[in-house]
Amino acid sequence: MLEKEKLDGVTVSTPDHMHAPVTMTALKLGISPYTQKPLTRTVHEARALTLAAREAKVATQMGNQNHSGVNYKGLVDLVRAVFLGRLSGRMLGQIARFGHRVTGDRKAPVRIPDGLHWDLWLGVAPKRPFQKKIYHPFAWRGWYDFGAGALGDMGCHIIDPVVWALELGPARSVKYEGPSPMKETFPEWERIYYDFAGTKHTLGKNFQMIWYDGKKKPTAEEAGFPSKTKIPDNGVILVGEKASLMTKHGSGHLPDFYVDGKKLTYPLETPKADDHYGQWVSAIRGEGTPTSNFDYSGPMTETVLLGTIACRFPGQNLRWNSDKLKFSNSPEANTLIRQTYRKGWEVEGL
Repeated sequence: MLEKEKLDGVTVSTPDHMHAPVTMTALKLGISPYTQKPLTRTVHEARALTLAAREAKVATQMGNQNHSGVNYKGLVDLVRAVFLGRLSGRMLGQIARFGHRVTGDRKAPVRIPDGLHWDLWLGVAPKRPFQKKIYHPFAWRGWYDFGAGALGDMGCHIIDPVVWALELGPARSVKYEGPSPMKETFPEWERIYYDFAGTKHTLGKNFQMIWYDGKKKPTAEEAGFPSKTKIPDNGVILVGEKASLMTKHGSGHLPDFYVDGKKLTYPLETPKADDHYGQWVSAIRGEGTPTSNFDYSGPMTETVLLGTIACRFPGQNLRWNSDKLKFSNSPEANTLIRQTYRKGWEVEGL
């Protein structure tokens, strides 16, 4: 279809494992892609799309629409205005409301429903028989071959404002705490510890970001808030020298702002929300640049996806070399950076 139709843009909303193949095909044809989060399923794919988008010189946007919303813009403004002071790195909570664990148990193959082209749905993933509710229509997120777990699903939303506000570069290491890994599926809960080089917005030479999902969100005390403070099921916590911040994901509300345990009124002018989709359409017309274009969202996706590799190596501190796109201390982890596509589904550039 992409080769036959004259298109200006294409939106990519497939399961995660097909994001990169469809998006790369569009880029190679000079078509502007709007690709849902996570931008890709693997770290290699994220790097490849970033580079291909620069070469194609077309408008690109990842579908983390809260990047254009009031609550995350408000978070960035508070950090940049130094109302929190420099971020201490002693506590940064990323909270996701659910895990995407599935048992991996399969039943006897069943008839493929009318209207579902199973081989096409599988795409680049290894071939397997259709299983009702095991993969399709939602549980695919919990399988390594198709999705990226809760971290991949929500990380490109929730980690986004932290990377953006603090101007973080690539993670230097990543470590997983959680249940023993399953052979084919993501954990029921996890804590992922990312280590970054400090920036002008942080205190010291190191900065730690902690991602939580499933049943292990932080307590109010861990986050530095009064004991009765309600921690949102989905959101961001930042702790600084002067104050702390907490914002609920997707709320459309300004962040909660605390000094010495007391909740205060948001101290800045309310930022203006933008149309995330509209940015992309306008850029296709030659008007402006989308704020979550692949030059930004590609590297940020790489950071998120490092955690989807770490969850298979409990307790190991995996040291990451972004320039070489490899871990310096784990040949086993390096085998997960890139996927081998199913024969007949290879895509140029991937």
